Amino acid sequence: MKQSITVIIEVRARSLIPFSTVVPELKRRLQRRCVATVVRSFGSPSLSVDSRALNPTKFLQLQFPKAFPHLPKDRILSRRSCYTKQRISSSHCTTAVRSHHPNHPSLGSTLALYPAAVTAIVAFTLISCIVVALNVTTTQPGDPPDASSSVVAMSLDAAAPGHVGNLTPEQEEKLRQLWSAIFKVCGVTETSASDETPTMPLPRAETEFSQKKKHGIFRWKSENPESTTETRPADDNDRYGQTKQFQNTLASQTPESIRQALWSMVKHDNPDALVLRFLRARKWDVDKAIVMLISALSWRNSQMKVDSDIMMNGEGGAALDERNGAADAKKLASDFMTQCRTGMSFLHGTDKEGRPICIIKVRLHKPGAQSAESLERYTVFVIETARMALKAPVDTATVVFDMTGFTLANMDYHPVKFMIQCFEANYPESLGAVLVHNSPWVFQGIWRIIRGWLDPVVAAKVHFTNNRAGLEKFIAANQIIKDLGGDEDWEFTYVEPREGENDAMMDTNTRDRLLKGRAELYKEFEAATQKWIQAPDSQEGKEAAAERPKLAEKLRVDYWTLDPYVRSRSLYDRIGNILPGGGVNWYNKDKNATATS
Repeated sequence: MKQSITVIIEVRARSLIPFSTVVPELKRRLQRRCVATVVRSFGSPSLSVDSRALNPTKFLQLQFPKAFPHLPKDRILSRRSCYTKQRISSSHCTTAVRSHHPNHPSLGSTLALYPAAVTAIVAFTLISCIVVALNVTTTQPGDPPDASSSVVAMSLDAAAPGHVGNLTPEQEEKLRQLWSAIFKVCGVTETSASDETPTMPLPRAETEFSQKKKHGIFRWKSENPESTTETRPADDNDRYGQTKQFQNTLASQTPESIRQALWSMVKHDNPDALVLRFLRARKWDVDKAIVMLISALSWRNSQMKVDSDIMMNGEGGAALDERNGAADAKKLASDFMTQCRTGMSFLHGTDKEGRPICIIKVRLHKPGAQSAESLERYTVFVIETARMALKAPVDTATVVFDMTGFTLANMDYHPVKFMIQCFEANYPESLGAVLVHNSPWVFQGIWRIIRGWLDPVVAAKVHFTNNRAGLEKFIAANQIIKDLGGDEDWEFTYVEPREGENDAMMDTNTRDRLLKGRAELYKEFEAATQKWIQAPDSQEGKEAAAERPKLAEKLRVDYWTLDPYVRSRSLYDRIGNILPGGGVNWYNKDKNATATS
C-alpha cells in the first residue's frame, strides 16, 4: 500500500517579514488541507535551509518516503478530525504540535502532516525554490513481497515455459515461422510451411514503411483466405530504432553475411534457445522478433564487432596494446584494463536458481575516468564472458549492483543507458534478476529516472535488497561473498594475461579446419529444420524434429573444441572458473587454482 507524507515548509526571510504576519496565513492554508502545525526539524538536515535569498512567501512541498514517528504527548496542542476533500493522509485525524528548533532560527514555521497511524521518517530532498514531488512507496519498487516468493520454486533441470523442451503447440508453430523467416533473410533454400508461408518483401524506405503501418514485414498466408492474419507493425514502441536498422541491414548486407553473423552468435547455445529469446522478448510476434534478431546481428557484427574484435582480442590484446599500441589504441586499452584490474565489475558464483552472478561495485566508478568506448567494450566483454558460464536450462544471469558507499559523484548515466540497451535490444531475455543492494536514500530519485528508461518486463526484475538478509532471498548464505556480508571467504583478485595463453589463436590452419566442419553442422541443422517446417506432422517432419536436438548438442560440443581458436582467454579461464569443454567451477576449494590446460 502506498503511503506518502506531505511536509510543507514555510521559508521566511530573516527579519524581513514579522513572524506574526505570516502565521495566520499559514494556519488558514493548512486548515484547508487538514494539516497540523509542527515547528521542528526532527534533527533532519533537510530543514537546514538558508532562506535569505528566497521569496518570503515561498512554500516548498516535499513528500517523504516514510511516515513520521509518534511525537511525545507533551508536545501535542490539539487534535481535530480531517474533514476536507483534499485530505492527503489516510489517517482520520492530525495532531497539532508546536515547538521551536534552536538551530534553525530562519525557519519561521515548519508545517508537517502527522498521521497517527504511521511510523518512520527518512531523509530529505530539498532543492532551493523548487517543488520536489516524490511519490515513494513504503516498499521499494521491485522488492519481493516476502522470502518465499523471491525465488521461483523450480528445479534447475526443468525448462521454463516458452523455452526449449516446454513449448505449447502454438509457441512451437511460432518458432517454425521464425526459422522460416530467418531462412528467407539468410538466403537458405526456400521453404514453405504446410499451413503458412512467409513472404519476404524488398527493403522499404522508412517513410514508406511508416505509410504502410497496417502491414507487417512478413504476412503469414494460409490456404484459407478467411484465416489470413497480419501482425502488428514492427515499429511499434521501437525505442532503439531497430526497424530502421533492420531495413538498412537488408539493404547493405548480403544474405550469406547475415547467415554467417547468425551462426557466429550461436556459439554453444542451442539455436532454438537463442531465437526463442527474441520471440519471448517480442511476445511471440514473429514480425517483431525477426526485426529484433536481424538488428541485434547487425549491432554485433558491424557496430560493436563482438566476435571479430572484442572477444577475439580480449584482455590479452588489450594488455598488448596498453604496452605497445599507438596513442588512441593505447588509451582505449588502458581504460579497458583498468576496469578489469580494479574489479569494478566481476563474475563470481551462482544464485539459488543456478544463474551466474555479476557483481558491480558502483562506488569504484569515477565518471570520466575511462572513455565511453572503453566502458561499452568492457560491458559487452563481461556479458559475452557470462554467456560462457551458462549451462542449459539456465539461460539468464543475476546482476548485483553493490551500492554500498555510493554517492552522486559515482553516478554516470551513459553506461547505465548502454547497459539497458544491451539487455533490452541485443541480449533479450538474458537478465534473471537485478539486485540493487544497500542503496542510499539519494538513489531513490535516480532510480525514478532510470526506471522510466526500462521496459516494464525488465523493471519487474529489479529488486532492492539490504544487508545479508536481503541477499539471502536470492543467494545462499554460503555463496554470498564476505564483502557483501556473506559466508564465502573469497575476494576479487585480478590475474594478468599470461604469455602464450592465446597461442592456439595463431594456429589458423586448425581454426579453419574446425570452422569448415562446423559449417557442415550448420547445414545439417538447417536441412532438418526445413523438413520440420515443411511438414511437422508427417513422419519425415517428426524424424527431423527428433534429429534437431541431437544436432544442437553436436554444435554445443563442437563449439568448445573451436573456442580456444576464436576467443581470447579471460580471467575466468585463467583461474579455472570456465573450463575446457564448457565446464564451470565457481567454488574451487583450492584458492590458488590456476588455469587448466
